[in-house]
Amino acid sequence: MFSRITMRVALISFHTSPLATLGGKDTGGMNVYVREVARELGRRGIAADVFTRSQGNESLRIDPRLGANTRVIHVPAGPQIALPKHALHQYVPDFAEWVCRFIAQPDEAQAGPPYDVIHAHYWLSGLVAESLRRCWGVKFVMTFHTLAELKNQIATREQDRESDLRLRSECHLCDVADRITANTHVEKMQLVRLYGARSSRIRIVPPGVDLARFRPIEQGYARKVIGIPAPTRLILFAGRIERLKGLDTLFQAVAMLRQHRPDWDWRNVSVAVIGGDPSEAGQRANEEMARLHSLRSSLGLDDVIIFLGARDQDALQYYYAAAEVLVMPSHYESFGMVALEAMACGTPVIASDVGGLSVLVQHHKTGLRVRANDPAELARAIERLLDDDALRRRMGHAAACYAEGYSWQKVVDLLLDVYGELGTGARSRGQTDSTGRVQGPEP
Repeated sequence: MFSRITMRVALISFHTSPLATLGGKDTGGMNVYVREVARELGRRGIAADVFTRSQGNESLRIDPRLGANTRVIHVPAGPQIALPKHALHQYVPDFAEWVCRFIAQPDEAQAGPPYDVIHAHYWLSGLVAESLRRCWGVKFVMTFHTLAELKNQIATREQDRESDLRLRSECHLCDVADRITANTHVEKMQLVRLYGARSSRIRIVPPGVDLARFRPIEQGYARKVIGIPAPTRLILFAGRIERLKGLDTLFQAVAMLRQHRPDWDWRNVSVAVIGGDPSEAGQRANEEMARLHSLRSSLGLDDVIIFLGARDQDALQYYYAAAEVLVMPSHYESFGMVALEAMACGTPVIASDVGGLSVLVQHHKTGLRVRANDPAELARAIERLLDDDALRRRMGHAAACYAEGYSWQKVVDLLLDVYGELGTGARSRGQTDSTGRVQGPEP
């Protein structure tokens, strides 16, 4: 029996697909966000089409695997191969034109506008959405996920800086988008201060977490599932392998601890890095992966740090639960979905006091916040949690309780409020508190 379609949403994810394997160079929290929002919309009888650039490895042009009422539509724009993000802007017009033609086909066309709202993810998608607004007469919501200006503020090399084109485009989108969603009140203030965005157009809608998948699991059982010996003290990192993630700070902190704490049984201490491709081919393709391998050896940590590569989300929950602590030593994070997933599994988080992490990780409650790029302070935080089992358990319990406020159901409640402001007629009444934490819909 088919559910009645109550509204239609076009989700634009130009440069990366919600079906892509996580842990790659350009796959991470945004992929999860788009995927889970589309699924939750579909469960509610809302048709959600995700338009993403075809990279030639898809068996279906229109892929229904996300679930009921959802489709991932692979758009041929430019060479149908994986391309670096900096090479994609030139294909924005082709992408928008193809989508307009596709929707105009007899089997897709319907009376009136094809969608009630467009939701764009990342600046390239925003430029597509602006064109589609002209094509369809439909308003669009903009979610940036990361901001070029903030990435440039922490870049130490010219090749790590974002382009002037991206900066100009983000400023332009802040002017023309009908609504903007920010992950936290911190990001809202950054959009206003750095980009001149109008506060009245910005709504705080944080990412969420799948509480059915990421949940507390008994640590011993989790370790059996992933094959980690019971005595292991596991320190975990999960994310993309790029400089702004600050993995070198973690490596240096571990080297300091090895010198400072010879009383620890270092045969049973392991730092696991999830993400990227650690093979020789992967190191050739990713300069940062190669650099981190070299740094690990130079610090004498080949027997402590292990690169696990990408892991499916069905396995991630067991790694989170098996770990003593998740470490996010990032120089910049707009939110930090990995931290939220770990917290939902009852694992405390040590994170840099930057961006969304400064809101998400409650200092001394659900984890510890440290200065970014400070190996000594990070080492002290790791030492504190590994030395105090009671504190670690208490923080883990508090983290799991706190994460319950971030279900995808509550996140989509908030998004439907935003969509409703644009005249879609479909509204829920979720709200956030002053930190941006999702509060449930009003009764």
